Amino acid sequence: MSFNIGLSGLYAANKQLDVTGNNIANVATTGFKSSRAEFSDIYAASKLGTGQNSIGNGVNLAAVSQQFTQGDVNGSGGILDMAIQGGGFFVQKGSDGSLEYTRSGAFRADKDGYITNNTGTSRLQGYAADENGKITKGGLVDLQLNLANLPPKASTKVDSSSNLNSSSPVIDQSKNPFDPTKSETFTTQYGTTLYDSQGNAHPMVQYLVKTDANQWQAYTLIDGRNPDGSAPTGTGAGVTAPVPSTLSFDGAGNLKSIVTGGVAGNTLTIKDWVPGTVTDGVWKPNDATANKDGIAINMGTVTQYNSASYRNPPVTDGYATGQITGLKIDGSGVLFATFSNQQSKAIGQISLASFNNEQGLQPAGGTTWKETFASGQPGFDAPESGTLGSIKATSLENSNVNLTNELVDLIKAQSNYQANAKTISTQSTIMQTIIQMT
Repeated sequence: MSFNIGLSGLYAANKQLDVTGNNIANVATTGFKSSRAEFSDIYAASKLGTGQNSIGNGVNLAAVSQQFTQGDVNGSGGILDMAIQGGGFFVQKGSDGSLEYTRSGAFRADKDGYITNNTGTSRLQGYAADENGKITKGGLVDLQLNLANLPPKASTKVDSSSNLNSSSPVIDQSKNPFDPTKSETFTTQYGTTLYDSQGNAHPMVQYLVKTDANQWQAYTLIDGRNPDGSAPTGTGAGVTAPVPSTLSFDGAGNLKSIVTGGVAGNTLTIKDWVPGTVTDGVWKPNDATANKDGIAINMGTVTQYNSASYRNPPVTDGYATGQITGLKIDGSGVLFATFSNQQSKAIGQISLASFNNEQGLQPAGGTTWKETFASGQPGFDAPESGTLGSIKATSLENSNVNLTNELVDLIKAQSNYQANAKTISTQSTIMQTIIQMT
């Protein structure tokens, strides 16, 4: 019986050495999770036996469990490198169509723009984005980098906040009618860049004229012209007087109304804009179009206080054609492509998987795991949802192997192996003594 006990101990110690050696071998493997050998004792007794005098029959390898603790996250610099800070697994689709789960975020793009693992054999899974950058959480798709140019967008609105100095002198327009070429005919001016349907930039200038204690006139010119393309009076070849909007304020300096063409509101809408170009001082239409519904200039936050006239940077939604210049990934796993026109657009979102029993996952090599009956079915969702962790961009998660602990375990396993070998050697000596007695 003692031979069997010693042999079981040798087998257990050998398995412990294997597990420890594998941990040490993968101390530098990205996303690797260490394993632990777990043992149970063996007893041999009859069903009706009391077990009071039972002697153990050795040891058995009960399980090799993986430790899914967080590894250190360090910056790597790789544009598609990602680490999960918290729970969850990246989802990959293998060449055979089956899903794999990993903590290794060393990804790259293949020749077709698909995001793959570092061997190029599996594609990262996530949620698609439509042409407007809206994420649709339908089924999982192969995430792909779209390197096409961002098409231009015609301006539809301008939002900004500003103040008009209440102490500015009133300009008598009967003596000094508005003339954009004469600074004494207007109080202040603000510039904004608009875009037509082809992505051509057009300077829009709003000239503000204080005409009464709590009243101002706003004149809007685009490319130095009236929005309809006619030249305003006062520009040398002017034939059409620009139509102003009237801004009225109350005694506290708050905007009461904006009246344009007899219509009151807080928005100045530019309609019938004809985009054009000016070459050698000659203007002509450029055959591009403007937004069909006009351009809404929100002036509802304009105030008239006794402080310097100013305007905060305007926010517009139009832009020129943009070439992709980079990629950013936020904590929720949304991939943003950045473009040369200062725009960014979501092109997809990473999906993470979670399991009720991570210990039930089957290691599949390549720092991946496969779903099993014991693990249960995966749940898919975006990072930072529920118990799922966040994404750390341009970073990788290190192996969670503690090398110091593993070296200590290595010494212990070696000692265990030697001790069990000694029990076999001792039993052999006893057997030899008995044989010699006969």
